[in-house]
Amino acid sequence: MGYLLDANVFMQAKRFHYGFDFCPAFWDWLVARNAAGDVFSIERVEDEIQAGGDQLAEWAAERGSGFFLKPDAAILAALRKVSAWVTAKAYEPAAVSTFLQVADYYLVAHALAHGLTVVTHEKASTSTKTVKIPEPCIGLGVKCMNPFEMLRRERARFVLGPSGAGSSGP
Repeated sequence: MGYLLDANVFMQAKRFHYGFDFCPAFWDWLVARNAAGDVFSIERVEDEIQAGGDQLAEWAAERGSGFFLKPDAAILAALRKVSAWVTAKAYEPAAVSTFLQVADYYLVAHALAHGLTVVTHEKASTSTKTVKIPEPCIGLGVKCMNPFEMLRRERARFVLGPSGAGSSGP
């Protein structure tokens, strides 16, 4: 199964659960799974990350287009399908307009075009004021999950080495 990661997966990982300073294994896992052809994101997500100008932006810049996929011809039809789905729903015009301008739109379309699973921290909502990624995914039959579900499904394990390096025991 291939995964396409939302910007919030990277940003929240850096800020909370998998900081570069204490859990480099998470970032190594992403790189290894990308090399295996399983984990990606898109160029528009990289643009959002680069706006931060921080360590995460440096990490993303080192990954390049092998990790952050560029749009291709296959997503054109998918973009139309996602746009049609969103505009046909009862979202407020501002919500539709915003969605069609941000990376989320391209993320869902790329996943739809290439049969990938979207990974995001966003949750579906009944609000008409914003379009959350899981909503068009559900409506268009695109698999969507949170990063913890992905890590469990892939049986990712971030464990200390045999020496217990990094522990601060007594």
